[in-house]
Amino acid sequence: MKASTFQTLIIGLLCLAVAGLSGGLYNRYQRLAELQNTNTQYRQTLDTLQRDSTTLMDTQEKLQYALKDLKQMVDSGKKQANTLDPMLDQWAHEIQELRDGLAARATEAEMTALRARFEHVEQQLVDLKTQPSTPSSTSSEAKPKQAARPKPAPLSPPFSVLGVESRGGEHFLAVAPHDSRSLKDVRLLHSGEQLGAWHLKVLEPNSAIFAVAAQPDQTVHLP
Repeated sequence: MKASTFQTLIIGLLCLAVAGLSGGLYNRYQRLAELQNTNTQYRQTLDTLQRDSTTLMDTQEKLQYALKDLKQMVDSGKKQANTLDPMLDQWAHEIQELRDGLAARATEAEMTALRARFEHVEQQLVDLKTQPSTPSSTSSEAKPKQAARPKPAPLSPPFSVLGVESRGGEHFLAVAPHDSRSLKDVRLLHSGEQLGAWHLKVLEPNSAIFAVAAQPDQTVHLP
């Protein structure tokens, strides 16, 4: 074999070896590039997962705080319900007592008004019976005329009459001490009630009739 042919063969083999090495290096370079791309994708995916995990943790923490606040609200609502239930029961009981008292008081007031009217009519009948019969003309000439008895002066009540108050369809007489300037001293009198020695018998639209011990009935005009 000639030397030129041998050299050509050697060069060809070297070229093939270099080409093979170049192809292997290229393939490895491509594989390395793919691995780097894959690693970059994995890192991006991992970063996304980490961000999602952080968001989920923040959301979970907010939900825990919201659940805690909701639990406190529920506990507070239970406490308020436990406090309000007895109060509502007590108010319902008091309202029922007021209704029963008003019904009984209305009946008592009607009876008192009827009793006062009956006593007033009875007193008128007694006055008519005690009046002397009309004398004849001769007797009138023989007997001197009797002087008419003076009427007793009306008494002044030991309180000031302020007016009439209407409560629940009933009428009450509002009175207060003469020197009072406070609403706390105002008292509401119903027919049949009394203040001191003055007993309210009848409450009329423009006046009030009181019974006073050892005195005739006193009529107090309303302001």
